Amino acid sequence: MVNVGLTGGIGSGKSEVSRRLAAYGAVVIDSDLIAREVVEPGTPGLAAVVAEFGPDVLAADGTLDRPKLGTLVFGDPARLAALNAIVHPLVGARAAELTASAGEDAVLVNDVPLLAENHLEKLYDLVVVVDASPETQLDRLVRFRGMTEHDARARMAAQATRADRLAIADVVIDNDGPIEALEPQLRALWTRLTDNAPKTT
Repeated sequence: MVNVGLTGGIGSGKSEVSRRLAAYGAVVIDSDLIAREVVEPGTPGLAAVVAEFGPDVLAADGTLDRPKLGTLVFGDPARLAALNAIVHPLVGARAAELTASAGEDAVLVNDVPLLAENHLEKLYDLVVVVDASPETQLDRLVRFRGMTEHDARARMAAQATRADRLAIADVVIDNDGPIEALEPQLRALWTRLTDNAPKTT
């Protein structure tokens, strides 16, 4: 098994890279999807979030109102830390279950948005960083996700810096240009992963 950590700033295109690696045959463990799973209605995770932040973070149908929660925590380090203290252990436990169920010859791609922030790079055989300039990130968040510039900048500021992410990268996927430029980079990465290349640090 090759255990890969995949990360990138919000709006960098990490999800597209993750999707394409899955198409190549990677077993993708998506921390964002797991983070949603562990706070679904009826879960201990959601109960803990409501206990910490109050019932106003629930939508009318009983699901977590993510935009409302986001306005509470992004830009407030103490509140963000409180949320992370609830969600991160639950995500870690679920990811460990999925890892254990993968085949011995699997290429396991862990899609971890906060890999750099939480200093998790040593957990992986290879760290892949999807990189885009802050200007490109901001443009994508405003144009494609409908965020205001203020909210987009706040989300970006809550994450590690571009330099911090690049400092832990074994492989950098440049996604600052057109989407077509991704494929040759991913083909080269997949060849490296399926050759079981050792980590180079």
